[in-house]
Amino acid sequence: MTFPSPAPTSSPVVSVSTGNVAEPHSALVLAFTLIELLVVIAIIAILAALLMPTFGKAKESGKATACISNLRQIGIALQVYVDGNNQRFPSMYDKPVVVDTNQPATNAMPSPDKVLAGELGNKNVLRCPSDRNGIFEQTGASYAWNFFLNGKRSDDLTVFEMKFDPHAMPIFYDKEGFHAARGPAKAVNYLYADGHIKNLLAIEGTIQKK
Repeated sequence: MTFPSPAPTSSPVVSVSTGNVAEPHSALVLAFTLIELLVVIAIIAILAALLMPTFGKAKESGKATACISNLRQIGIALQVYVDGNNQRFPSMYDKPVVVDTNQPATNAMPSPDKVLAGELGNKNVLRCPSDRNGIFEQTGASYAWNFFLNGKRSDDLTVFEMKFDPHAMPIFYDKEGFHAARGPAKAVNYLYADGHIKNLLAIEGTIQKK
């Protein structure tokens, strides 16, 4: 007597992660799912790499806006000082960045953080949010003062016997290109004597627009 041979059967597959017995078909579906997941992760990584510069510029743009706000407050403080001192700018010099603890003082004039302390109120206004090199901590300000205006009348801006309009004379500006992430033309913010702020002073005597 002959018996019919049994139908071929597939060996069950044991899942390593769960210990459950799964049919080969289920394992095949799981394998495809893992491949798809890896593809999605790769796509996300590529998109993140492409968008990182954009996010960096957006973040720096926010810091630059805070920097501009600081410069406006410095301009108001300077105007209060000028109004109380016969329309004359103060005489002051920026502190140098200290490279040697025994380095002697290079000038006897006080720095802006000392001269304008009463008008500023909060000295943190002199700190640019993008100052990452500790310039504020070392010198008392992230912004440089145009010392050519020392003692000059605010209503008669004459430097080297040349008369300047207030809109063409910078009075405070970033000590470094703190905002270089926005591009070379927007790396430095300038506060002008008439209170407006631009990104870049053109040396030729004209002001480039944003």
